[in-house]
Amino acid sequence: MTETSRKLTTIFSADVQDYTRLMRNDEEGTLATLKRYRDAMARLIEAHGGRVINTWGDGVFAEFPSVVEALRAAIDVQNELAGYNASSDPDTQMLFRIGLNLGDVIAEGNDIYGDGVNIAARLQACAVAGGIVISNTVYDQVRNKVAVGFDFLGQLEVKNIDGGVPSYAVRIGAPQTDSPPTNRGSVREQTPSAPPTIVEAAVRGERSYGVLAVIAVGLVALNILTWHGEFWAAWPVLGIAMAAGLRWARTNSQFDRRLATFAVVGAGLVGVNLLSWHGTPWAIWPLLGLAVLAGIRWVKRQRGDI
Repeated sequence: MTETSRKLTTIFSADVQDYTRLMRNDEEGTLATLKRYRDAMARLIEAHGGRVINTWGDGVFAEFPSVVEALRAAIDVQNELAGYNASSDPDTQMLFRIGLNLGDVIAEGNDIYGDGVNIAARLQACAVAGGIVISNTVYDQVRNKVAVGFDFLGQLEVKNIDGGVPSYAVRIGAPQTDSPPTNRGSVREQTPSAPPTIVEAAVRGERSYGVLAVIAVGLVALNILTWHGEFWAAWPVLGIAMAAGLRWARTNSQFDRRLATFAVVGAGLVGVNLLSWHGTPWAIWPLLGLAVLAGIRWVKRQRGDI
Protein backbone atom coordinates (compact mmCIF):
# COMPACT_ATOMS: atom_id res chain seq x y z
CA MET A 1 0.00 0.00 0.00
CA THR A 2 1.14 3.57 -0.68
CA GLU A 3 2.28 5.36 2.45
CA THR A 4 0.39 8.47 3.50
CA SER A 5 1.68 11.52 5.35
CA ARG A 6 0.61 15.06 6.10
CA LYS A 7 2.30 18.24 4.92
CA LEU A 8 1.75 21.97 4.58
CA THR A 9 1.67 23.10 0.97
CA THR A 10 0.23 25.73 -1.37
CA ILE A 11 -2.43 24.29 -3.64
CA PHE A 12 -3.00 25.77 -7.12
CA SER A 13 -6.35 24.97 -8.75
CA ALA A 14 -7.21 26.15 -12.28
CA ASP A 15 -10.27 25.53 -14.43
CA VAL A 16 -11.61 26.75 -17.79
CA GLN A 17 -14.55 29.13 -17.81
CA ASP A 18 -17.44 27.98 -20.04
CA TYR A 19 -15.60 24.85 -21.22
CA THR A 20 -18.83 23.08 -22.24
CA ARG A 21 -19.75 25.82 -24.72
CA LEU A 22 -16.26 25.79 -26.24
CA MET A 23 -16.37 22.01 -26.71
CA ARG A 24 -19.87 22.16 -28.20
CA ASN A 25 -18.75 24.73 -30.79
CA ASP A 26 -15.44 23.10 -31.76
CA GLU A 27 -14.19 19.95 -30.02
CA GLU A 28 -10.91 19.52 -31.90
CA GLY A 29 -10.00 23.21 -31.81
CA THR A 30 -10.85 23.47 -28.10
CA LEU A 31 -8.74 20.42 -27.22
CA ALA A 32 -5.80 21.80 -29.21
CA THR A 33 -6.11 25.16 -27.42
CA LEU A 34 -6.41 23.43 -24.04
CA LYS A 35 -3.23 21.45 -24.66
CA ARG A 36 -1.35 24.58 -25.71
CA TYR A 37 -2.52 26.51 -22.64
CA ARG A 38 -1.80 23.61 -20.29
CA ASP A 39 1.72 23.30 -21.67
CA ALA A 40 2.28 27.00 -20.96
CA MET A 41 0.86 26.61 -17.44
CA ALA A 42 3.04 23.59 -16.70
CA ARG A 43 6.14 25.46 -17.89
CA LEU A 44 5.38 28.48 -15.69
CA ILE A 45 4.46 26.31 -12.68
CA GLU A 46 7.77 24.43 -12.93
CA ALA A 47 9.67 27.70 -13.44
CA HIS A 48 8.36 28.86 -10.04
CA GLY A 49 9.28 25.65 -8.27
CA GLY A 50 5.84 24.06 -8.43
CA ARG A 51 4.70 20.58 -9.41
CA VAL A 52 1.70 19.68 -11.54
CA ILE A 53 -0.26 17.05 -9.62
CA ASN A 54 -3.10 16.31 -11.95
CA THR A 55 -4.85 17.39 -15.14
CA TRP A 56 -8.31 16.03 -15.76
CA GLY A 57 -11.12 17.37 -17.90
CA ASP A 58 -10.37 21.09 -18.20
CA GLY A 59 -8.70 21.44 -14.79
CA VAL A 60 -5.12 21.72 -13.55
CA PHE A 61 -3.96 21.02 -9.99
CA ALA A 62 -0.46 21.86 -8.76
CA GLU A 63 1.37 22.45 -5.50
CA PHE A 64 4.17 24.79 -4.44
CA PRO A 65 6.52 24.74 -1.45
CA SER A 66 6.55 28.58 -1.58
CA VAL A 67 3.36 30.62 -1.20
CA VAL A 68 4.94 33.66 -2.87
CA GLU A 69 6.10 31.64 -5.88
CA ALA A 70 2.64 30.08 -6.18
CA LEU A 71 1.05 33.52 -6.51
CA ARG A 72 3.75 34.70 -8.91
CA ALA A 73 3.15 31.62 -11.04
CA ALA A 74 -0.62 32.28 -11.05
CA ILE A 75 -0.05 35.89 -12.12
CA ASP A 76 2.38 34.85 -14.86
CA VAL A 77 -0.10 32.24 -16.09
CA GLN A 78 -2.96 34.72 -16.35
CA ASN A 79 -0.78 37.36 -18.02
CA GLU A 80 0.62 34.90 -20.59
CA LEU A 81 -2.78 33.40 -21.36
CA ALA A 82 -4.24 36.91 -21.69
CA GLY A 83 -1.66 37.50 -24.42
CA TYR A 84 -2.72 34.31 -26.18
CA ASN A 85 -6.38 35.32 -25.95
CA ALA A 86 -5.73 38.83 -27.23
CA SER A 87 -4.73 37.36 -30.60
CA SER A 88 -7.63 34.88 -30.71
CA ASP A 89 -11.18 35.15 -31.94
CA PRO A 90 -13.46 36.21 -29.05
CA ASP A 91 -15.61 33.09 -29.53
CA THR A 92 -12.61 30.76 -29.10
CA GLN A 93 -10.81 32.51 -26.25
CA MET A 94 -10.06 30.18 -23.34
CA LEU A 95 -10.16 31.86 -19.93
CA PHE A 96 -8.96 30.14 -16.78
CA ARG A 97 -9.99 30.82 -13.18
CA ILE A 98 -7.34 30.16 -10.52
CA GLY A 99 -7.68 29.51 -6.78
CA LEU A 100 -4.78 29.36 -4.30
CA ASN A 101 -4.83 28.01 -0.76
CA LEU A 102 -2.16 27.30 1.83
CA GLY A 103 -3.24 24.34 3.91
CA ASP A 104 -2.39 21.07 5.60
CA VAL A 105 -3.07 18.13 3.26
CA ILE A 106 -2.74 14.36 3.15
CA ALA A 107 -0.07 13.22 0.68
CA GLU A 108 -0.34 9.76 -0.86
CA GLY A 109 2.15 9.03 -3.59
CA ASN A 110 1.97 11.92 -6.04
CA ASP A 111 -1.55 12.92 -5.00
CA ILE A 112 -2.80 15.19 -2.22
CA TYR A 113 -6.17 15.19 -0.48
CA GLY A 114 -8.09 16.98 2.24
CA ASP A 115 -9.84 20.24 3.09
CA GLY A 116 -6.86 22.26 1.85
CA VAL A 117 -7.43 20.91 -1.66
CA ASN A 118 -11.21 21.39 -1.46
CA ILE A 119 -10.76 25.02 -0.41
CA ALA A 120 -8.47 25.73 -3.39
CA ALA A 121 -11.06 24.26 -5.76
CA ARG A 122 -13.83 26.31 -4.16
CA LEU A 123 -11.74 29.50 -4.45
CA GLN A 124 -11.15 28.76 -8.12
CA ALA A 125 -14.87 28.31 -8.74
CA CYS A 126 -15.52 31.75 -7.24
CA ALA A 127 -12.94 33.60 -9.35
CA VAL A 128 -13.94 35.55 -12.44
CA ALA A 129 -12.72 34.39 -15.84
CA GLY A 130 -9.05 35.32 -16.12
CA GLY A 131 -8.87 36.06 -12.38
CA ILE A 132 -7.24 34.73 -9.22
CA VAL A 133 -8.81 34.24 -5.79
CA ILE A 134 -6.71 33.39 -2.72
CA SER A 135 -7.52 32.33 0.83
CA ASN A 136 -6.59 34.36 3.89
CA THR A 137 -3.76 31.91 4.64
CA VAL A 138 -2.16 32.83 1.30
CA TYR A 139 -2.95 36.53 1.72
CA ASP A 140 -1.19 36.70 5.10
CA GLN A 141 2.02 35.41 3.48
CA VAL A 142 2.04 37.43 0.24
CA ARG A 143 0.41 40.80 0.97
CA ASN A 144 3.74 42.61 1.49
CA LYS A 145 5.84 40.48 -0.87
CA VAL A 146 4.11 40.66 -4.26
CA ALA A 147 3.43 43.97 -6.05
CA VAL A 148 -0.30 43.50 -6.67
CA GLY A 149 -3.48 44.71 -5.03
CA PHE A 150 -6.11 42.64 -3.24
CA ASP A 151 -9.87 42.99 -2.88
CA PHE A 152 -11.46 41.39 0.18
CA LEU A 153 -14.42 39.25 -0.92
CA GLY A 154 -15.77 38.22 2.48
CA GLN A 155 -16.33 34.76 3.93
CA LEU A 156 -16.35 31.94 1.39
CA GLU A 157 -18.62 29.12 2.49
CA VAL A 158 -16.82 25.77 2.29
CA LYS A 159 -18.19 22.37 3.26
CA ASN A 160 -16.84 21.09 6.61
CA ILE A 161 -15.28 24.50 7.42
CA ASP A 162 -17.25 26.31 10.14
CA GLY A 163 -17.49 30.05 9.59
CA GLY A 164 -16.19 29.87 6.03
CA VAL A 165 -12.82 31.01 4.64
CA PRO A 166 -11.93 34.71 4.20
CA SER A 167 -10.98 35.19 0.55
CA TYR A 168 -9.33 37.87 -1.61
CA ALA A 169 -9.33 38.61 -5.34
CA VAL A 170 -5.93 39.48 -6.78
CA ARG A 171 -5.79 42.65 -8.86
CA ILE A 172 -3.38 41.85 -11.69
CA GLY A 173 -4.46 44.59 -14.10
CA ALA A 174 -7.73 46.31 -14.93
CA PRO A 175 -10.61 45.61 -12.54
CA GLN A 176 -12.75 42.67 -13.66
CA THR A 177 -16.10 43.48 -15.24
CA ASP A 178 -18.00 41.43 -12.66
CA SER A 179 -17.49 40.83 -8.98
CA PRO A 180 -16.43 37.26 -8.22
CA PRO A 181 -19.59 35.21 -7.75
CA THR A 182 -20.50 32.98 -4.85
CA ASN A 183 -21.06 29.93 -7.01
CA ARG A 184 -19.78 28.62 -10.28
CA GLY A 185 -23.07 28.86 -12.09
CA SER A 186 -23.34 32.61 -11.62
CA VAL A 187 -20.09 33.50 -13.38
CA ARG A 188 -20.83 35.57 -16.48
CA GLU A 189 -19.07 35.17 -19.79
CA GLN A 190 -16.49 37.85 -20.48
CA THR A 191 -14.61 38.91 -23.56
CA PRO A 192 -11.42 40.43 -22.14
CA SER A 193 -8.61 42.11 -23.90
CA ALA A 194 -5.04 42.05 -22.67
CA PRO A 195 -5.12 43.71 -19.22
CA PRO A 196 -3.18 46.95 -18.63
CA THR A 197 -0.15 46.79 -16.40
CA ILE A 198 -0.18 47.92 -12.79
CA VAL A 199 1.88 50.99 -13.77
CA GLU A 200 -0.73 51.98 -16.39
CA ALA A 201 -3.52 51.64 -13.83
CA ALA A 202 -1.57 53.78 -11.37
CA VAL A 203 -0.98 56.47 -14.01
CA ARG A 204 -4.70 56.62 -14.74
CA GLY A 205 -5.40 57.04 -11.03
CA GLU A 206 -2.88 59.88 -10.74
CA ARG A 207 -4.45 61.63 -13.73
CA SER A 208 -7.92 61.52 -12.18
CA TYR A 209 -6.57 63.07 -8.97
CA GLY A 210 -4.80 65.70 -11.08
CA VAL A 211 -8.10 66.63 -12.77
CA LEU A 212 -9.77 67.07 -9.38
CA ALA A 213 -6.86 69.22 -8.18
CA VAL A 214 -7.10 71.47 -11.28
CA ILE A 215 -10.85 71.93 -10.70
CA ALA A 216 -10.24 72.84 -7.05
CA VAL A 217 -7.55 75.39 -7.97
CA GLY A 218 -9.85 76.87 -10.64
CA LEU A 219 -12.65 77.33 -8.09
CA VAL A 220 -10.30 79.08 -5.65
CA ALA A 221 -9.04 81.36 -8.45
CA LEU A 222 -12.61 82.17 -9.50
CA ASN A 223 -13.51 82.99 -5.91
CA ILE A 224 -10.54 85.35 -5.58
CA LEU A 225 -11.18 87.07 -8.92
CA THR A 226 -14.85 87.68 -8.02
CA TRP A 227 -14.17 88.44 -4.37
CA HIS A 228 -17.06 89.95 -2.40
CA GLY A 229 -15.82 89.21 1.11
CA GLU A 230 -16.85 85.54 1.24
CA PHE A 231 -14.67 82.47 0.62
CA TRP A 232 -17.46 80.34 -0.89
CA ALA A 233 -15.01 78.10 -2.77
CA ALA A 234 -14.18 76.31 0.49
CA TRP A 235 -17.36 74.23 0.22
CA PRO A 236 -16.93 72.81 -3.30
CA VAL A 237 -13.20 72.31 -2.60
CA LEU A 238 -14.12 70.31 0.50
CA GLY A 239 -16.52 68.23 -1.62
CA ILE A 240 -13.79 67.58 -4.19
CA ALA A 241 -11.36 66.60 -1.43
CA MET A 242 -13.94 64.19 0.00
CA ALA A 243 -14.55 62.63 -3.44
CA ALA A 244 -10.80 62.17 -3.95
CA GLY A 245 -10.39 60.72 -0.47
CA LEU A 246 -13.23 58.23 -0.91
CA ARG A 247 -11.86 57.18 -4.28
CA TRP A 248 -8.46 56.57 -2.70
CA ALA A 249 -10.05 54.59 0.15
CA ARG A 250 -11.89 52.41 -2.37
CA THR A 251 -8.85 51.68 -4.58
CA ASN A 252 -5.94 51.56 -2.11
CA SER A 253 -4.30 48.19 -1.44
CA GLN A 254 -2.06 49.16 1.50
CA PHE A 255 -4.73 49.75 4.16
CA ASP A 256 -8.04 48.20 5.11
CA ARG A 257 -10.53 49.93 2.81
CA ARG A 258 -13.29 50.26 5.37
CA LEU A 259 -10.94 51.79 7.93
CA ALA A 260 -9.62 54.16 5.27
CA THR A 261 -13.21 55.16 4.41
CA PHE A 262 -13.97 55.85 8.09
CA ALA A 263 -10.87 58.09 8.25
CA VAL A 264 -11.88 60.07 5.13
CA VAL A 265 -15.46 60.54 6.35
CA GLY A 266 -14.15 61.66 9.76
CA ALA A 267 -11.85 64.23 8.16
CA GLY A 268 -14.78 65.49 6.06
CA LEU A 269 -16.96 65.94 9.14
CA VAL A 270 -14.22 67.94 10.84
CA GLY A 271 -13.95 70.12 7.73
CA VAL A 272 -17.70 70.77 7.65
CA ASN A 273 -17.67 71.60 11.38
CA LEU A 274 -14.84 74.10 10.92
CA LEU A 275 -16.35 75.75 7.84
CA SER A 276 -19.71 76.18 9.58
CA TRP A 277 -18.22 77.03 12.98
CA HIS A 278 -20.60 78.59 15.51
CA GLY A 279 -18.65 77.77 18.64
CA THR A 280 -19.83 74.13 18.97
CA PRO A 281 -17.58 71.16 18.09
CA TRP A 282 -20.56 68.98 17.09
CA ALA A 283 -18.37 66.75 14.89
CA ILE A 284 -17.01 65.04 17.99
CA TRP A 285 -20.16 62.90 18.29
CA PRO A 286 -20.18 61.35 14.80
CA LEU A 287 -16.39 61.00 15.12
CA LEU A 288 -16.92 58.96 18.27
CA GLY A 289 -19.34 56.70 16.40
CA LEU A 290 -16.84 56.26 13.55
CA ALA A 291 -14.10 55.46 16.07
CA VAL A 292 -16.26 52.72 17.61
CA LEU A 293 -17.01 51.23 14.17
CA ALA A 294 -13.32 51.39 13.25
CA GLY A 295 -12.40 49.65 16.50
CA ILE A 296 -14.89 46.84 15.85
CA ARG A 297 -13.59 46.48 12.29
CA TRP A 298 -9.99 46.32 13.52
CA VAL A 299 -10.74 43.63 16.12
CA LYS A 300 -12.65 41.51 13.60
CA ARG A 301 -9.85 41.85 11.06
CA GLN A 302 -7.26 40.66 13.57
CA ARG A 303 -9.42 37.64 14.35
CA GLY A 304 -9.94 36.94 10.64
CA ASP A 305 -13.74 36.81 10.91
CA ILE A 306 -14.58 39.83 8.73
